[in-house]
Formats: sequence, C-alpha cells, structure tokens
Amino acid sequence: MGTIDILNSCYMNRELSWLSFNERCLDEAGNPDVPLAERLTFASIFQSNLDEFFMVRVGTLMIHENENDFIDNKTGMNCSQQVEKILERVKILEEKKSFIYEQLMGELEPKGIRIINFNKLSAIEAHLVEEYFDSNIAPFLSPMIVGKQQPFPFLDNKKLYGVVHLLSRMGKTKMGIVPCSSPVFSRLIEIPGRKGTFMLCEELILHFISKLYENYTVKEKSIIRITRNADLDSVDLDDEEDDYRNYMEHLIKKRRRLSAVRMELSRPINDSTKKQLAKLVGIENEHIINVGTPLDLSFVFLLQKWLKKENPDIHLFYKRRLPRNPQCFDMRKKLIPQIEEKDKLVAYPFHSMKAFLEMLHEAANDKNVVSIKMTLYRVAYKSKIIEALVEAAENGKEVVVVVELRARFDESNNIEMSRLLEDAGCQIVYGLGSFKVHSKLCLITKKTKNGFSYITQIGTGNYNEKTSELYTDLSLMTANQNIGSEVAKVFLALMKGETVTETEHLLVAPNCLQNKILKFIDDEIQKVKNGGSGYVGIKINSLTDKDIIDKLIEASQWGVKIQLIIRGICCLIPGIEGFTENISVVSIVGRYLEHSRIYRFGQGNDEKIYISSADFMTRNTIRRVEVAVPIYDEEARSKIKHIFDTCIIDDAKGRELKSSGKYEFRKINENPVNSQEYFFEEVYKCLM
Repeated sequence: MGTIDILNSCYMNRELSWLSFNERCLDEAGNPDVPLAERLTFASIFQSNLDEFFMVRVGTLMIHENENDFIDNKTGMNCSQQVEKILERVKILEEKKSFIYEQLMGELEPKGIRIINFNKLSAIEAHLVEEYFDSNIAPFLSPMIVGKQQPFPFLDNKKLYGVVHLLSRMGKTKMGIVPCSSPVFSRLIEIPGRKGTFMLCEELILHFISKLYENYTVKEKSIIRITRNADLDSVDLDDEEDDYRNYMEHLIKKRRRLSAVRMELSRPINDSTKKQLAKLVGIENEHIINVGTPLDLSFVFLLQKWLKKENPDIHLFYKRRLPRNPQCFDMRKKLIPQIEEKDKLVAYPFHSMKAFLEMLHEAANDKNVVSIKMTLYRVAYKSKIIEALVEAAENGKEVVVVVELRARFDESNNIEMSRLLEDAGCQIVYGLGSFKVHSKLCLITKKTKNGFSYITQIGTGNYNEKTSELYTDLSLMTANQNIGSEVAKVFLALMKGETVTETEHLLVAPNCLQNKILKFIDDEIQKVKNGGSGYVGIKINSLTDKDIIDKLIEASQWGVKIQLIIRGICCLIPGIEGFTENISVVSIVGRYLEHSRIYRFGQGNDEKIYISSADFMTRNTIRRVEVAVPIYDEEARSKIKHIFDTCIIDDAKGRELKSSGKYEFRKINENPVNSQEYFFEEVYKCLM
C-alpha cells in the first residue's frame, strides 16, 4: 500500500461515522448492565437520532446529488455514493434494532408488561377488543381510497398510516390510506382483564382495516411512516418577508411539506405495490426500508411510566441523581461578589443551574448593574432564564439578547421567546445571516467608582434548565476584565452585524478560532522539534474539520501525544502506523449526553486550557460565531484536567476507536470507572 493510500485510510466518512455513534446508542439498549427500563430509552434515542439524521443529513445529500462539486473532502465520495452507503448501513442497523427490541420485550414480560398482536388473544378477548375498535377508534378514522376523485394525500412527517392493497368486486385494484395517529385514542390499548398487556393502536387498526373497506377485499397491508427533508437552508421563498421573524415562520411551514427521504414499512409488500407507493410519495425504491419493530418507539415512555407505578423493582431504573449546589459558591450569600473575588467553574448535570439563575436575578435587581447581554440558542419551555431577563428589563436595565432563530427544530420556541422578550422591552438581535450564533455568552456590566466592570459567564452548553440535568457541560463565571472586555467586543460586533477579527484571550469563530487552534498544535510540534515533548488533549462532540484533522496527523507524525474524547462523529482514524499512531480516540455514551468541550495544549506550567461552545466541525470553526474561553484560575484548571483525565480512563462507558474503524471496550481499571457516576459521587462528597 502506497503512502497516499495509507494516508487516505486515516479518514472516515462523516455520515458513516455518525451511524457508528448511533449504533453505540443502540448497543446501550442491548446492554444488560443498563437498567431494563432505561434500555427502552436508548432504543427510542436510536430511532429519534436516526429520524433527525435522515431529515437533516440525508435530506441535504439528496438535494445535492446531481452536483459534481459536492464531494466529501475526506473520502472523495459524492452525494449519491454516500446515500447508497448510508442506506446499506441503516438496513443492517434496523436488523440489529429488531433483535434488541425483541430481547427487550422478552425481558419485560417477567416484569408485568407484554406487547402482543391479535393472534395472542382468546376468543373472548378478541370480541372485546373488536367492540373497543368499533366504539372508540373506528369513528375517529378517515379511510381514503386513492383515485381520480381522491388524489394521494399528503403524508405528514413521522406520522403513522395504514396502507392497503384493495381489490374491488369488479376486479379493479385500489390503494387505501388510513391515518393511524390521533389525540383521541391512546397509542397503547390495554387488553381487558390482562393488566400490563397492551396492543399498539396502529396494529389494532391494521387488523380491522377490512371493516373500513367493506366493499373491497384486502390483498395486503402494512403500516408506513414517511421521513421528510428538514433542510431549511435549501428552501427559497418566492417573496421573502422583510421581517426576519416572519420569514422564519414561513420557512417552518415550508419544512412540513418538504420532499420525502425515507419510507418505513412494518410489513413487506409486493414489488408492484411498493413501486406504486414510491411513485406516489416521490421516493426511490432504495429509500423504502422494512423495519422489524414498531415504526414509532415513543410509546416506550408510556411503558416506563407504567413500570414506575406498578412495579416496585427499583433496579429497573437508574439510581436517582439530583444536581447539587456547586461547592465553589456559598449559596447563603450574594453570588456576584463571590465571582468578583474568584473565578467559579460549574459542571452540569452534577451541579445545579441554580447558581447561574441566582446570579441573573441578582443582576436584574442590582442598582449598580446597567446592562445584561446574552446569546440564546436553545432554551427550556417556560424558561427561568427568560423570566430573569424580563425582570431585568422591567427594572430598567438595558437587556440585549442575541436570539438564533435558526436553532434547528427549536425555531418555533425561539420565535415565541423573542416576542416575549421584545414585549418586555429587551433589544433583540437575530443572528448574523450566513453565520449562526452558537456561542454561550452572558455579560453583566456594572457601574463602579472607577467607571464600570464586567461579570462574564461563558459556557459549553445551552441556557436550558432541562438539558442542564441531562447533558454534561461546563460554565465559567468570572470577573476577569480582559475576558469581559473581549466578550463586550463580541456583542458590539453582533449588534452591528459583524464578526470579531482579532482577539488576545478568547478564541472566536469564524475568524479567530480555527487558525489559533492550528497554531497551538504547531506550537506542540515545535516543542518536539526542539527536543521536548508535545501534547494535545481535546474533548468535543464531533471532529470533521479536515484542516484540523490534517494538522493532528502531522503532529502525530512528529511524535506529539494526542488524546481525543469525541462522543459522536470522528473522521480521523487513529493507530495508523506512520501517520496516527500517537493519537487515541475515546467515545463515551452513557446515562448523560457528553456535551462539554475542552481544549488542552501542552503540559505543566505552560499548558493552555480552554472550554468552548465549538466542536471541531467546519460548520463550527468557520461558519458560526463560537467562543472558547481560556481558563486562568488554578482551581478551575485543576478541575477541568481532572474531568478530562477521568473521562480518558472511563472503561465502563468509554470505548476506544481502533485503526480498523471499530469502537471497542477496553479494560484499564481493576474496578471499571464510569466517569459520570464518579463525578456525581464526588459532588455528593463535596469534592467537586
């Protein structure tokens, strides 16, 4: 194998790497070490992840299938080739999901839950269920027959439909469509007299679907589910609204009717029916996938609810964990003065978000605070953060909020939130056009005897009380005036529709992050050239930026030690002799979503440490406004290194990416270390 061929083997396709990540989520559904009820969650996560993947990534690839210049810069595959590989891999994963699902259902039976089909009912039960269908379901169904008078209906994204191949008394074939989703009837139908035994409503509808077409013979039938493209960037409006918020609302409506990218079938159907369906939906046959499980797994949360109520076995669920107040704060005292004394680092979900919320409320009511500026990407429904900003505005503070309306699938929530803030008197800025504002910044400005001072918060995750209990994230609160001054420059640029071009302390994309990362890696290479040792440690969600990947390969060739903790997509293959043998990659998939981003360059006294909102993806490094903040406080630096080093040796939920491109569990510690549980134990012992 030549040098170029070996180098090419150092890269993995982004989409296939993502599917590998989602398979790791699916593996948790089949992991006997995970509590049974929690494994149901991972099965649902696998499905919802895959839905979004088709809606976003596959949808985008299909739009560009005929564009020759839309090529993966790491593997050289065009869009059609990538879609072909994706569909091949997804069909294999669906078989694996089917096996794990059946395993889960089998293990649930001794716990009192069964999901059955009509054939498992006694004659009396079948009669009762039929009566239930006739009285409680059939009146609310709207069966259709496709024909000249009734064209093929629009099938909503991710909704369930029954499809039937019908034969009339005259020998003519027809297609029938029955919507199976309704708020009127429950998804799970409990069998009378058999507590904990359920049928899925769509299966009941499909069984009795012939009663809806009494003048026809049902030749074959299946449940189908359509997934539609959700790539709003590809949508052009004929008449773009002058008001950006109205424009986004129009786009959201457009999304609902974008083209189909996948059709799932609960049962195989013959080729001619499948071909007809594909034509009517506007999809290629290859995008029709047979699924061996229910097409919508969201009902598993109803099963969990039933288990919590009816089954006393506490081992079915994770041990209860509640975030604690951070040890670095005395919550009995005012928080802003404590931040002015010393930097504070908070780690979610181990620490509560209460300290940050309290800081905002203090600022809203502090007579010396003149302004609060904040970036918002995703926030919780009925957010306490919004309440604090409204409170500040009503108290006469200048409140400037940069709201990113293009936070995918959160657009509607962000639109409503922006209206609420605007009504309270806040100044709203809607991003930067071609650059999404993804940074997590909060800047509080106070008047002082000497003029003014800043309190700054910079984080790795969204200002969202709900996800702060589900995602691992880091939040720095500091009175460092150099940092505050540069954050003020970021806000000033955003308000003028511009981006920062120079920084001394912060790393700020799109102009001052990727280039500085590359320089920091070069610095580590130079240390090795000078006879010393170099080190790079990165914890992120995804690595796709080829410029950074190539620089890491170069650093590895020079002997720089590189440790990467990458939860999801990793387009770099480690362990390739002569290229990446000095690189290790670990992925942690556990109870909480790993979301914090940490950058480390060098070791010892000259080590640079940052936390950031940015993954090493091209969209983050050069197409978004992202911010990384240096950690100067020694106690905060020590905490971050401890977090990173513990994650590296996680051999309970951490897997190592091998040169084969496969992720494997490893044995490092005498007693396996689950980093997330370890950090909670530390918080409970007041050690973190």
